[in-house]
Amino acid sequence: MQRLDAILPLAGASLRSEFQYRANVVTSIVGGLIYQLTGFLVVWIIVDRFTALGGYAAEAEAASIASNLNLPDRILDQPLKTLSGGQRRRIELARILFSDAETMILDEPTNHLDADSVIWLREFLKSYRGGVIVISHDVELVGETVNRVFYLDANRSVIDIYNMGWKHYQRQRVADEERRKKERVNAEKKADALRQQAAKFGAKATKAAAAHQMVARAEKLLSGLEEVRQADRVAKLRFPTPAACGRTPLAASDLSKSYGSLEIFTAVDLAIDRGSKVVVIGLNGAGKTTLLRILGGVDAPDTGGIEPGHGLRIGYYAQEHETIDVARTVLQNMVSSSPNLTETEARKVLGSFLFTGDDVHKPAGVLSGGEKTRLALAMIVVSGANVLLLDEPTNNLDPASRAEILDALAHYEGAVVLVSHDPGAVEALNPERVLVMPDGVEDHWSAEYQELIELA
Repeated sequence: MQRLDAILPLAGASLRSEFQYRANVVTSIVGGLIYQLTGFLVVWIIVDRFTALGGYAAEAEAASIASNLNLPDRILDQPLKTLSGGQRRRIELARILFSDAETMILDEPTNHLDADSVIWLREFLKSYRGGVIVISHDVELVGETVNRVFYLDANRSVIDIYNMGWKHYQRQRVADEERRKKERVNAEKKADALRQQAAKFGAKATKAAAAHQMVARAEKLLSGLEEVRQADRVAKLRFPTPAACGRTPLAASDLSKSYGSLEIFTAVDLAIDRGSKVVVIGLNGAGKTTLLRILGGVDAPDTGGIEPGHGLRIGYYAQEHETIDVARTVLQNMVSSSPNLTETEARKVLGSFLFTGDDVHKPAGVLSGGEKTRLALAMIVVSGANVLLLDEPTNNLDPASRAEILDALAHYEGAVVLVSHDPGAVEALNPERVLVMPDGVEDHWSAEYQELIELA
């Protein structure tokens, strides 16, 4: 261009104009080519990076995770607000598993999963390249996937760290507890002997210093001991003696529910007789939770209606704990669930559910899943309900608390409508009838249905 600028002044006006025009054309063409080449280069870099990160495989991987968690395409295209609690939990789990995070934190990941999905999740976590921190009451899951155990001992207010798998941890923990017991027994014997000797020496002025040293040594022996672990406290649960009611305290006819164009169920009829035990089964998304919400008066059906019988009192346990007012304290929730309940009576019941002292003044919103479960069950206990609607009542519970609920179910005299993936809960209930959703087909309970509980 510098040579062109030097020559142009020597040329005629016409020639200079022609030169300038051609130069502009060439510059435009070259500039366009450079722009296009730059664009191609950027696209190539992006595609190369996308491929390196497994971008083309991502959709297939996402589809595989969704399929193994029993999330069909029709579910993935729906708004979240139209999905059941179990479906939302599984979508959240799928999102976390797909994230390929360096460390995943999973709190009760097997809740709301069927048996096949639980088995798949175990294999997924076993082969996961990153770290996993998991809280779970699924013994088989932790037994197959973890290589370190952090045991939070609430009695001793410490965290014991075991760098080993679950089965070895269980044996080592028992051994550690036995060791602490023996150490305490031996130390207490030595401390008693020292105190006795100090008492003898203390009577003589010449041996007072030695006596003082013996007492100090005895105290040092005991102060260095680890606390012996006490048995875990367990909620003491008994469902209420049901209030008197008519022969059929709860009935419903022609119930249907849809969310937009998605039909959940239609034309469902049922009658819950006094003291009857009914299990509701169906695949995830079949409307089990929705049915209980309608029976409990939380949601309204699109068609049909509820027919309350004489003396009906419903105790509704919601799997998402919607019956708890998170803005109120534990104690306020209890008192509101039974207007005739005094604060002293409420505290007594809460104590049996492990809410003691200042725990009763905690806002319900800060409670853990297990604590909310205990509070919701405590609220049912004081309600005097004669029909219990229980939606996954054993979720978030430790094995000992779960055993308490199962025993309470087995001895409850009122009517129960149960939704659960827990075969033990269904077995404890010993149901007489089964309602299969979404068709609303009623049948007598049989062993064949028991096999479907984990698959539902």
